[in-house]
Amino acid sequence: MEKSLVKKILETDPAAKNRWNVLLNYPGVHALFFYRIAHTLWKGHLKILARFISQLARFITGIEIHPGAEIGKRLFIDHGHGVVIGETTVIGNDCTLYQGVTLGGVGTG
Repeated sequence: MEKSLVKKILETDPAAKNRWNVLLNYPGVHALFFYRIAHTLWKGHLKILARFISQLARFITGIEIHPGAEIGKRLFIDHGHGVVIGETTVIGNDCTLYQGVTLGGVGTG
């Protein structure tokens, strides 16, 4: 996982006590780990495998990130249960999301 993300979390989250705590107990970090793998597969045209990994990550973390989304560096998903990041989402560097956020939805009506 990106060292800079762990560093950002340690600097901004008072509940983050040490590196191991962040790596082992932060579902947002785990979701982004799976996303990076799935996104690489998505760009390599292995879309079914990429979606499978993203759904596995959703089951484990409660955070759904479509592998087609574009996410910059150091995205901090704090208390991320219920976060949905859709395929059309573009997130820049150094952003923070909290629980229950949906990004990238397209309405039809």
